[in-house]
Amino acid sequence: MDTQLSIRGWVEEGGRLLTDDQIRFILEEEPERVCSLGGEFAIEYGAYRLRDFLGVVPGNVPPGTFEKNGKTLCRIVPHLPEMPLEDAIREAVSLRTSEKSVVAFSGGVDSSLIAALAGCPCLAVGISGSHDLNRAEEVAAAIGCDLIRVEIDPSRVEPVLRQILSLLPSINPVNASIAATAFFLCEAAADAGYDRIISGQGADELFCGYTRYLESSDLKGDRTADIADLPRQLARDQVVAGLFGLWISLPYLDTRVVRAADRIPVSEMIRSGVRKFPLRQVASAYLPEDIAWYEKKAMQYGSGVWKAIRDRARERGFKRAVQGYMNYIQDGRAEHGI
Repeated sequence: MDTQLSIRGWVEEGGRLLTDDQIRFILEEEPERVCSLGGEFAIEYGAYRLRDFLGVVPGNVPPGTFEKNGKTLCRIVPHLPEMPLEDAIREAVSLRTSEKSVVAFSGGVDSSLIAALAGCPCLAVGISGSHDLNRAEEVAAAIGCDLIRVEIDPSRVEPVLRQILSLLPSINPVNASIAATAFFLCEAAADAGYDRIISGQGADELFCGYTRYLESSDLKGDRTADIADLPRQLARDQVVAGLFGLWISLPYLDTRVVRAADRIPVSEMIRSGVRKFPLRQVASAYLPEDIAWYEKKAMQYGSGVWKAIRDRARERGFKRAVQGYMNYIQDGRAEHGI
């Protein structure tokens, strides 16, 4: 009886997608090739366990690990050709696009570029009247994206926080609001029949997109620190996605894109106060100028989820400290109406 191959996600070798039969052959005959595979995957095959470099797909071994019978054989580091930023982004998005993929869409340059390149449906979530829902509708119409629009019921935000807080690697108001927004996004994607959400996550870190970068006295150091924090963010988001049996796919964190971004001097990331300048230059080739150069709010703010959390915290008596409200929920007092 053949050993069953269990694979979740997709695998590439040098930019070429591998079939299940090719993966099986590599594991049986040339396992050393595993050490340079790219993609987003968690695989089990007989005594073998392996997981992608970033740990995008949840699995039972650490990210970037290739094990046999519980013994680590090597660290998986994708061996991929270097290419210009535009080509790298195109390739990264193309590899992640399938009939079961949907783009997490807010109308900002990160998600709009992905949507323009992927050509698959887009999904926007937010409180009724929120910035992201309104902006998503405008941009989707402009670029011809098939938009799934989902309104979040503010009364559901606290129950969702009760469900997810204990799962998060670190609990603070920002993490909680992002995770809650991700919950509604993943729920809507699963309800619509998708198993992969293509996200623009990582673009702000790679291309210096946060507002605070404008005031940075050490842009290179701040960028490096934020990139180093990405695994924690990925763990937060993927644990939420796992509740719905799907995963969040990350083209901007593709090895090709990261290498291309790292070759750009950090001083070029912000020009004349415009953040993510290199990314916007690429986007200008695929998007109307007013979309490519538009500045938008972070997901938790643009979706209205942060405001819903803050308003509920005040109703519960936490007028100044939302962290106190987080502790209140985690202690279980909110569930019992205390």
